[in-house]
Amino acid sequence: MATLLESLRAFTTVVADTGDFESIRSFRPTDATTNPSLILKAVQQEAYRPLLERCVKAHPNATADELVDLLLVSFGREILKIVPGRVSTEVDARLSFDVRATVDRARRIMALYEQEGFGRERILIKIASTWEGIQAARILESEGIRCNLTLLFSLVQAVACADARVQLISPFVGRIYDWHKKQQGASWDEVASSGPNDPGVISVSGIYRYYKAFGIATEIMGASFRNTGQILALAGCDLLTISPDLLAKLSDSESDLIAALTPEMSDSAVRIPADERHFRFMLNEDAMATEKLSEGIRAFVADARKLDALIAAQRNA
Repeated sequence: MATLLESLRAFTTVVADTGDFESIRSFRPTDATTNPSLILKAVQQEAYRPLLERCVKAHPNATADELVDLLLVSFGREILKIVPGRVSTEVDARLSFDVRATVDRARRIMALYEQEGFGRERILIKIASTWEGIQAARILESEGIRCNLTLLFSLVQAVACADARVQLISPFVGRIYDWHKKQQGASWDEVASSGPNDPGVISVSGIYRYYKAFGIATEIMGASFRNTGQILALAGCDLLTISPDLLAKLSDSESDLIAALTPEMSDSAVRIPADERHFRFMLNEDAMATEKLSEGIRAFVADARKLDALIAAQRNA
């Protein structure tokens, strides 16, 4: 009998959510995703410290933000030597509300990859799913720079991303689950809110059905999982990006698996307007999405600042 991980590959593109090269090599994903928190975690490990040291030493005149991008691309370059597909590299979250700065930073990251000999088809630029981030992605996509819109918690964000013709979105399952569990407190019923009834799974399934109903080509990559049940409940989603510990659990279990999502599962949905007014109002009406988007940006900014500090310390060493 196949492992759950092997069975999942039959329905869904498996993506590794890590900056750890050895984990990526071990689980053989098609793609890999990184973010500031994952890179910060990796660069503090002895095995990956030389990447930071070499980056700082090779670019003594680079600005702090240039060194961050050089470091991110250094990780991405090594990952692309392992995976056959794409790597996602994130624009600094401090630019989440600045269209022009996001576009400029993304262009610079892509130029660094191209200097390393990697084509644009292998790179996804990760950008937070704010209104400004989505409009930056619209510009980048028109230039052939493919984008992965992250920190996505609501259908209206997904609709705006589709309107901008972004390559891929990353709706967050686990953080939606976290919010609802916290809100319900002692009344939370874990069993009743698991699998297909998990609020994060319900959100991603709804986006999937909406996209299929209108023939939207933007890829959907479920992200931010808390347990294997959430993953299995989304088997059949275009892609799923999974942490090494959950990949290990899937790899250690044997069971038959059927697709939970199929292209035929489309809703007879009403189109949601994709203009700025509707986006901002509908996002504001969704307390969970509003709170988790803001919280996510703050967390990535905090880790970006820690990464800045590590680079500064290495520079002064």
